[in-house]
Amino acid sequence: MPQVYSAPLVLENVSLKPYNTFGIDVSARYFVEINHLQEYVQLLKEQNYSHVPHLFLGGGSNLLLTKDVEALVVKISFVGIEVLDESDDFVWVRAGSGVNWHEFVQYTVDHHWAGLENLSLIPGTVGAAPMQNIGAYGVEIKDTFDHLEAFNLETLAVEQFDTAACQFGYRESFFKHAGKGRYLIASVCFKLAKKPSPQTSYGAIKDVLASKGISNPGIRDVADAVIAIRQSKLPDPKDIGNSGSFFKNPTVSAAEASRLQDEFPGIPHYAVTGSTDIKFPAGWFIEQAGWKGYRKGDAGVHLNQALVLVNYGEASGNEIKELSEQIKASVLAKFGVPLETEVNII
Repeated sequence: MPQVYSAPLVLENVSLKPYNTFGIDVSARYFVEINHLQEYVQLLKEQNYSHVPHLFLGGGSNLLLTKDVEALVVKISFVGIEVLDESDDFVWVRAGSGVNWHEFVQYTVDHHWAGLENLSLIPGTVGAAPMQNIGAYGVEIKDTFDHLEAFNLETLAVEQFDTAACQFGYRESFFKHAGKGRYLIASVCFKLAKKPSPQTSYGAIKDVLASKGISNPGIRDVADAVIAIRQSKLPDPKDIGNSGSFFKNPTVSAAEASRLQDEFPGIPHYAVTGSTDIKFPAGWFIEQAGWKGYRKGDAGVHLNQALVLVNYGEASGNEIKELSEQIKASVLAKFGVPLETEVNII
């Protein structure tokens, strides 16, 4: 007999401080947590909250809240991990969009399924991963993504999106643009390798492995190295409010890159696969502009990583937003390079 779902309880005037990693204390006019898609379907059918916009919330790790939210905040808590298919070389693994991302990555590593180990310790949930096309240490979601299932808020139907339909770009996807506000990501499936080929060429991974005397690393070794690097550079949101990288690494034309290299010898840069454009680390620009370790009140720039803006306790979202605008203006004036925020500002 099929399970019958009812609409979940909607609360009013709920503090969102526990639900965003910046720890910003603003309120949601309405708040509901859903554990199964059919609960949300029932809520929509009742139409009690059709008069306000709906804001979907996963781990709250890519969000800066600058004001009270006059909306129904929908906390997505879809869980579950399952193997859909496997061959001699690959396994197709699906996870609910509310599954903690780092825990999911560690689950795949524990099962010796390769492809996500370089993305260890990124905050957030599985559902946010394809939305942002998250990436780190030479790997992006699109490299192992197979498909996702998303709920169409207009038709109330579940649709499947493959890689092409997701329109992945650098920290971009269909769901941040044309699909924004139209879909709720319910689950994501990844195609992972049973025969690992660890990626160790990016960042300090090789150095960390060498320091441990590891010359032939497995995916657990790579995952542990990435975790160690991230912990040495990035503050734990449980200790200091932050959302990880606040800005995107800027990508510029070859001509503009040549100008930057002429004016600032030794500036770090990276080739962009399939393009003549060149990528530069935003953190380098911010640090060179003198912002690393800056603090005004409880809003600041982290001591160890200039790419991370932090809330030392009671900073408001607007104070952090204002700091980010000052940083962007400073970098533009000094280097002629515009920075874009990676964090969603509401």
